Amino acid sequence: MEKKAKEYIIITVGCVIYALAFDWFYMPNNLTCGGLTGIAQIIHWFVPVLPVGTMLLVMNVPLYLLGFKRFGFSFLVKSLYAMALSSVLVDLIASLYAFHPMEDKLLACLYGGVLLGIGCGMINSVESNTGGTELLSWILKHRVPQLSLGNVMLSLDLVVILAYAAVFQNIDNALYGGIALFVTSKVVDLFVYGGNTSKLAHVISAKEAEITDALLAEGVGVTKLRAIGAFTNTERPILLCAIRRREIVMVKRIVKEIDPDAFFIVSDTSEVLGEGFGEYKPNGL
Repeated sequence: MEKKAKEYIIITVGCVIYALAFDWFYMPNNLTCGGLTGIAQIIHWFVPVLPVGTMLLVMNVPLYLLGFKRFGFSFLVKSLYAMALSSVLVDLIASLYAFHPMEDKLLACLYGGVLLGIGCGMINSVESNTGGTELLSWILKHRVPQLSLGNVMLSLDLVVILAYAAVFQNIDNALYGGIALFVTSKVVDLFVYGGNTSKLAHVISAKEAEITDALLAEGVGVTKLRAIGAFTNTERPILLCAIRRREIVMVKRIVKEIDPDAFFIVSDTSEVLGEGFGEYKPNGL
């Protein structure tokens, strides 16, 4: 029960940030964030009596029916809550305060992109979304798990931005919207995958036993891989370690103190699943 309450608090805060970003940076500066929101902006331009938030609510209904079949009841409830709350907040904030356009649109799309990414990232991090291209991205990622959620959203929303440019015949605003969209996609990925982003270390050393003992003593998991040096034709184990970013300095220190001549390779890995790291969720992100 406590976990559920925490999830809904995160969704609520994310929706507030989402709506604030849209009303503060996007609408006053005629920027589009793509997706159904961009389509709603286009319709609102031609029919001002139709509020953007209300249109989002109506257009999302068929998508959520599809999402229910794919991801189940818990996902549907959380996402309906996120979609309804964000839609209501978009209209509520707009009715309470009219934000003025910024003189520098580049600042608007950069800060708007970051703020919108934070809101969407918080919502997506607890396996929920506000519908539209977010939900379509979830469905596509479920079918092709190796895709990045942010990149899928970026691709789908770019199509709407091109339509936005064609309708309003304003390529500048569309280009600014593209910058904001790119920033948003990166911030979303940072929120969704940032906690699991780690380093992968390979250590080749003549003192591999001492290094192994020292790393294990610090709580760092070590896997020994059998390898043969092509030049010397001798067998020497490769130590494989999945480590968090905050542990990299400690691991470097241990390796270099024990064997200054050790061959040490460190690479980025977007996600690590297993004991001590992330948990695999078949219907999750």
